[in-house]
Amino acid sequence: MAGLALYGTSMAMMTRAGLGLSPWDVLHEGLAQRTGLTFGTVVALTSVGVLALWIPLRQRPGLGTVANVLVVAVAVDLVRAVLPDQHALGWRIALLVSGVVLNAVATAVYVGARLGPGPRDGLMTGVAARNLWSVRAVRTCIELTVLAAGWFFGGTVGAGTVLYALAIGPLTQALLRHVTWRESR
Repeated sequence: MAGLALYGTSMAMMTRAGLGLSPWDVLHEGLAQRTGLTFGTVVALTSVGVLALWIPLRQRPGLGTVANVLVVAVAVDLVRAVLPDQHALGWRIALLVSGVVLNAVATAVYVGARLGPGPRDGLMTGVAARNLWSVRAVRTCIELTVLAAGWFFGGTVGAGTVLYALAIGPLTQALLRHVTWRESR
């Protein structure tokens, strides 16, 4: 739960920095702007839509999957309500970099708990398991597709998008071994 709350917090930080978002958040922001719904509501609705894509893949959600939909959406809206947009470039950069690092910590914590993948991660692993493509290829295709759709809808693409794309994998991998629960032998 803490990892999911931190994940929502990191998303809010990156949106308030205004320097570019993760590919999924570019889509969430674009849809929020087009629909008038809150960012968190769009995150939740998108999560439910992605979960529907699990059905033909025969993916099974876990407790963590359901918690992901609810906790991340609420956390991002709560933090966005109290964290104002930043205008000074130094604060925007600090907020962006902190948001990306916190996102990696949060990802490692919720993945390390092994209570079920998030909707987007389950889609990736479900497609990769039933296809000839690698996880890397599937993830890249999904991320590029949602990035393009989000940009089309008006989501923020920028230096933060590039930073996130380059940093999130290595940071998460480095942190995962420190937060993954292991049974003692």
